[in-house]
Amino acid sequence: MAETRKSSAFVPHDLKAPLRGASTGPLAGLTAAVKDMYDIQGERTGGGSPDWLATHEPAKAHAGAVAKLLAAGADIIGKTVCDEFFFSLSGVNAHYGAPVNVRAQGRIPGGSSAGSAAAVAAGACDLALGSDTGGSMRVPGSFCGIYSIRPTHGRFDLTGAMDMAPSFDVGGWFAASPGTFRKAGAVLLQGTSHSDTIMQVLFGRDAFHLCDDAVGHALRRFVKRAVPVLPSTDDILIAPDGYDDWRAAFRNIQGREIWSIYGAWMTAQQPALGPGIRERVQYASTVTETMETAARNIMQVARVQVREIIPRGTVLCIPTAPCIAPRLDATADEQEAFRARALSLTCIAGLSGLPQVNIPATVVDGCPAGLSFIGWEGADEVLLDLAVRLAPYCGA
Repeated sequence: MAETRKSSAFVPHDLKAPLRGASTGPLAGLTAAVKDMYDIQGERTGGGSPDWLATHEPAKAHAGAVAKLLAAGADIIGKTVCDEFFFSLSGVNAHYGAPVNVRAQGRIPGGSSAGSAAAVAAGACDLALGSDTGGSMRVPGSFCGIYSIRPTHGRFDLTGAMDMAPSFDVGGWFAASPGTFRKAGAVLLQGTSHSDTIMQVLFGRDAFHLCDDAVGHALRRFVKRAVPVLPSTDDILIAPDGYDDWRAAFRNIQGREIWSIYGAWMTAQQPALGPGIRERVQYASTVTETMETAARNIMQVARVQVREIIPRGTVLCIPTAPCIAPRLDATADEQEAFRARALSLTCIAGLSGLPQVNIPATVVDGCPAGLSFIGWEGADEVLLDLAVRLAPYCGA
């Protein structure tokens, strides 16, 4: 059963043998998996699409993040399944299937970094690389009951990784152990860290209103358990006018950028895109320059608004996802309703460019539910430390 669980998370064109890391280093003795968007020297990168895989040559060098893992001593054991062109939050790839979510049987793993999250949750590896544009680290982390992070925009080396929408793209990593999660941050984060003491936690009241009652109540109970670790708290409205405009702005910028990157290839190759992906790509092809300009104006307003809420010393607490993992047999309408609710939560950090950490806070109806903390620019290490301090309170 363990082998079945492992193989479901890995692509058919997986590594023939593990890549051995350096004999010494902070990650020596640990194993890692890599989302199939990061180049591995001598291997083809598929981006979740068999057609993309077939029309591209093997990579000439390791992606920056892959090289960092190997130099730090981690062994890379394989390449993981992701949604086609990273354009989904479900993790159900029409060509490779859905990686098994061992912590929520019969339910989606979350996407697009589905295989990486599923592999960590199943114990196939100690940590795994993913990426996050619209929630692809945070949502799988929540659904699979593991730690995940969306770093500050620009603090993760994406050299040698496939793009989706560069205005929002960041890399990230999963781990089941808080210690490993924190240790990987010292290896993978780059740029300027702005450390400070967390003096205040703000609860996004409107964000909690977006999630199912059972999930919201369970997360609030977790917060009460964790009072010894958390400083003074208060409630706040993040988006007094609602999230519809923010979500639409995110969607249009994302669509415009992904079509600018892949549109010519898709027009020429006519790839066999799966359900949901096909419709989103079609919409992306219709986003005009005028629509993008209007969206960027909204993005700038949202960015200023969120950053004013989260000065140094303050973190914002929100549900990572609005629900537990939807069932694999959810209807198309149910899937789209979930996606809209999830993007309302994930666009907060996406539009603002701020770091967000997901912790496996609790369980609802036998399924994991994650809680997130969004910090100020450069607060990534502070959030990782907070995740470690909160670990003893997780899981109940």
